[in-house]
Order: sequence, then C-alpha cells, then structure tokens
Amino acid sequence: MQPKLIIFDFDGTLADTTATILRTYHRTIDELHAEERTDAELRATIGFPLKEGFRHLYPGYTDAQLDECVVTYRRIFNEYKKELVPQLFPGVVETLDKLAMDGMVMTIASSRSRESLIEFCEATGIAKYFSLILGANDVVRSKPDPAPVLQTLAELRCKADECIVVGDMPVDIAMGRGAGCHCVGVSYGNSSRAGLTAAGADIVIDTMAELPPYCGEI
Repeated sequence: MQPKLIIFDFDGTLADTTATILRTYHRTIDELHAEERTDAELRATIGFPLKEGFRHLYPGYTDAQLDECVVTYRRIFNEYKKELVPQLFPGVVETLDKLAMDGMVMTIASSRSRESLIEFCEATGIAKYFSLILGANDVVRSKPDPAPVLQTLAELRCKADECIVVGDMPVDIAMGRGAGCHCVGVSYGNSSRAGLTAAGADIVIDTMAELPPYCGEI
C-alpha cells in the first residue's frame, strides 16, 4: 500500500541536536554536583522524556531529585538556547520539499518538550512542512509507547499500514512497531544500524535522501 503519512522523530533524525543536549546535560550535572556521566551514557538517553533520561542516568534518585534535574536542565537550556540552535542534517530540507511535492503528509513525534520543539522547528525553517507536531507534553505516554503514533493516526484519520515512522533510536522503532506502522531507522543519529535493526526497523538508511525512494517501494 502506498504510504500517505510519515511521522518523524526530531533529535538525531531531522536535526543534529546531540551537541546541544550533551552541553545542557553536562552543565546541569555540574550545577547539581551530581556524579559525572560519559557522553556515551548521555547519548543513550536521547529519545526518552527528560525525566526518564535522568532516571536511566541516576537510578537511585528519588522522584523529587529527578524533578530537580529536569527543572535545572530546562532552565539552563532556556538560558543558552540562542547559542544552541541545532543544524539540520544534510538533505533534510530537500527531502521534505520532495515529499511535500509528492503529496505526503508529514508530522513530528518527539520526546522533546513542545516549547523547544516548536522553537527549533521554526528556527531551522521546517515547521511549515508538518501538519502536526507532538512534543512530550502533548501525549499521555511517551516513546517507546505507541501512544504518540496512535494519537497522530487518529487525528489525521490515517491507517497504520499507510504510515512510516522514521527515527534514529530504538525507542522510535518500538513506538512505530507498537502501532503497526512501517519503520525506517537512520544510521547517522545517536544509535547504530545494529541497534535499529534489532528494534525492528524495516530498513536503515544512511542519508535522508534515501527516504523518498523507499516510500515508493512499499
């Protein structure tokens, strides 16, 4: 069946936000005098809601301590966000242009807060391509739960087998799989080809430009 809808992740899929996330994490950890974590450990939390990310990093923390981490992270992010605007990955704008011209409906489902997600989409000039943008606070349950995809399908009245979910992390693939959608992993983000394949990706692409041809093959 010809796909009609593509649901994109944002961080690590459309935009290279890794440096932004790592810098904010490190500043937060320093300010809270928490035990330092490596870049690899921090990268492994990308894709989860912020509180869950800190829970993975500090499993012994109480809810109150995790909430303090989240509040501090968001405050630091807001203080530095003008210098932390991410860059789009190569080929993203050209691919979105082509998909839009082909009549594809496109949306975003991200674990990033809605405020920063909208700001980044507008700052990078891609907000105009998306019919729906869902951040972490727009859904009842976040990735890897399929809720963001199911909500998108319901709002846009689209069937799961007409939808492709595109992401760079196993949680993106699990979200799409749980909703019954086709899933595409991107190898240039924060996970690996092996990790995405193991999560159930139908295909893993190395550049965004490979996505339109795949859409025509389903």
